[in-house]
Amino acid sequence: MLNEKLLEVLSHEGVVAIASCSNNEAHLVNTWNSYVNVREDGRLLIPAAGMRKTQNNVELNNKVKVTIGSKEVMGYKRLGTGFLIEGTAKFLEAGSEFDMMKEKFSFLSRVLEITVTSAKQTL
Repeated sequence: MLNEKLLEVLSHEGVVAIASCSNNEAHLVNTWNSYVNVREDGRLLIPAAGMRKTQNNVELNNKVKVTIGSKEVMGYKRLGTGFLIEGTAKFLEAGSEFDMMKEKFSFLSRVLEITVTSAKQTL
């Protein structure tokens, strides 16, 4: 599901936008490409220090959309590309993956886990 171009984008710094929605109200939160940890099965693990509104939304509606991009990676026609990722989310507060992420990002209080259902290049 996560192709080489998307993995290349994640190897460069950029802003990640995560959209969640509940009660007919969308919410966006940002993080950095370098904070996204891709698991072998394609799940994304993202450290969460804040993201309280995102967590509240996910508890009511676990569907999320994520955009990831980099101006350093060749797109369809020129330098710069991005992806729209859709998936389901949950927050981890314990376990081996939480511990692994806590070692990398001491500031986190939870880990946002996204199971990717689609990833489409947009640029």
